[in-house]
Amino acid sequence: MPDFTNPEFDFHQIDLTHLSELASLAHYYQNSPVQALINNAAFQVCKPFQNTTPDEWEKVVQVNLRAPFFLAQYFYPSLCLAKGTIINISSVHALATSSDIAVYAMSKGGLTTLTRALAIECAKNQIRVNAILPGAIDTDMLREGLKRGHISGKNADELVYNLGQKHALGRVGKPEEIAKMAFFLADSTQSAFITGQTFVIDGGATIKLSTE
Repeated sequence: MPDFTNPEFDFHQIDLTHLSELASLAHYYQNSPVQALINNAAFQVCKPFQNTTPDEWEKVVQVNLRAPFFLAQYFYPSLCLAKGTIINISSVHALATSSDIAVYAMSKGGLTTLTRALAIECAKNQIRVNAILPGAIDTDMLREGLKRGHISGKNADELVYNLGQKHALGRVGKPEEIAKMAFFLADSTQSAFITGQTFVIDGGATIKLSTE
């Protein structure tokens, strides 16, 4: 993996709900070849759909779906210069979901569909577009989401452990396991013939029927 402590890397903090900030970031790189755009940010609301407010709905969609769409649009010229790749971090909730997370699942389903649509349009300029669908990964967002009560446990670590036991591999995933797939998809020497695809990384969570 690259050394992100190296001063050659630029860091920019922006608000993904503001299209003007997305455009400004792309403008900063307008004359530079961009090898990979990885849409990894996400926002989650865990509550029954009938209690979800319009503002919560808007923020989830703005961060999880609108931002990746317009970042792809704004960065397109720079991606063309590099014949680069777009990697969308979706979720297994695009395939199989659970209670009290409807708007998040909806946004990730949209992102997965957007991946296929962009792959078709971008192929003429040799830009590849793929999606990674993580399952339960040990992040702050996962731990916050576990508070909605669908997993038993006395504390955060026990909740994560008990969730892991429901997986075929007996654990939840690690962020670096998702990162390794992203680096594979960004490397045109290894994945040059892959586009429009979705890669599920979920420890086997979605392979077993709930009725079994």
